[in-house]
Amino acid sequence: MRLIRLDGGSSEVGADVRAALASWGSGDAVLGGVALLGSRAGGEQPVDAIVLLPRGVLVIVGVDLPDPAVRLEAPLSGQWKTDGWPLVRPDGVVNPAADVTEVVAKITRHLEQARVEPLPVGTVIAVGPYVSKVEQPTSDLLRGVRVLHPEPMTLLTAARELATHPRPCTVAQAHEILTALEPDNTTIAALDLEAEGFTDTVKPDLSQASTMVIPRIAPPRAPRPTRSAARRGGGSGLRWLPVSAAVLVALLLLTGIVYAVASAGDGDDSPTPASRSRTSAAVEVGGVSFVPRGTTTDADCAAHAYGDVQVYLQQNRCGELVRMRFESAAEGKTAAILVSVLRFQQSASATELNQLADKPGSGAIVDPSAEGKPWPGEDEPTFESAAYASGREGNSLKLVRAVWIGTPSTPDDEHLVELANTALNLSAP
Repeated sequence: MRLIRLDGGSSEVGADVRAALASWGSGDAVLGGVALLGSRAGGEQPVDAIVLLPRGVLVIVGVDLPDPAVRLEAPLSGQWKTDGWPLVRPDGVVNPAADVTEVVAKITRHLEQARVEPLPVGTVIAVGPYVSKVEQPTSDLLRGVRVLHPEPMTLLTAARELATHPRPCTVAQAHEILTALEPDNTTIAALDLEAEGFTDTVKPDLSQASTMVIPRIAPPRAPRPTRSAARRGGGSGLRWLPVSAAVLVALLLLTGIVYAVASAGDGDDSPTPASRSRTSAAVEVGGVSFVPRGTTTDADCAAHAYGDVQVYLQQNRCGELVRMRFESAAEGKTAAILVSVLRFQQSASATELNQLADKPGSGAIVDPSAEGKPWPGEDEPTFESAAYASGREGNSLKLVRAVWIGTPSTPDDEHLVELANTALNLSAP
């Protein structure tokens, strides 16, 4: 990530924000993107950072609390509470989120008026001097707002959850967005954005891919004999037999060639063993029916993870990652279940990652939907505030997340927790 210092920021906790962003380093090894520190885009007051990522924009605004807190209750509307006590600040503000959302709205409108490539704009409210745990309503999380203490991994997890545009932003589009945010900054024009994870060309999705259609070839129609020809003798019908036979043989040969070409094309377009997808019939486990929604297998485990989990997998490579997607019904609602199986050469690695993944905010495995493989059907579940379960199978680690489709979810939902634990018994290919 490339940092561009424009102003001092809007809060004291902004220093922690800058330190967290700087810790990711330059380039796209961790996340990529460009951070405008102290930007005044869309208003007179600077924000601590506007971060342009290949798949989204983050607006980070700092909020200084009177004292450190163990637990912060931070709804977007309503009273904030620190350790169970109503927040009391010298300026009299009881809910700092109201001012933050207004600032983010101005920046969003500024980008819309500039008519640049539309990207999802997420909001991060960085609180300090220190907060151990932040509690947010599920509805606020679904709106793309995260309240957190800006530690490097916590901020990284939020960035991965909020920057979810299906296609990465190109270099040209990134230049347009940065210029719209800071039109008079000469440093932006000289940035090497490709080194920060932005693509140099637009990658078409499957809906834009061209397909070859083999035309339907009909055999030539033989001319109908006239009555005079028929009266000239019955031998005219016999004269047509060799011609018809030749046409029939040619048609059979053409059909065989077309079938062979089509079969060869099917073989070339099939997924490689490193990344293949499968579906099958419903599976019943423990009296619960799971409907498969696709299975993907990958050799690079770290490339499909985020947060501390990704960092661990970068340092301790696993042999294979299998991601299985299912749907299941409970309490009249449909749940989406993501089952991730990581296979290691040593069981100790699976144990270490299991202990790490069980910690809240440590990251997880990415749903293939975030990588351009949409969830089947009209609804697109998001695995935020998902129920979680984990289990070991020899040298393998199984991580499960479950959320409701079209309905807000909470990690402690008893029905989702039960589905997640039951899904641990699903067999992986």
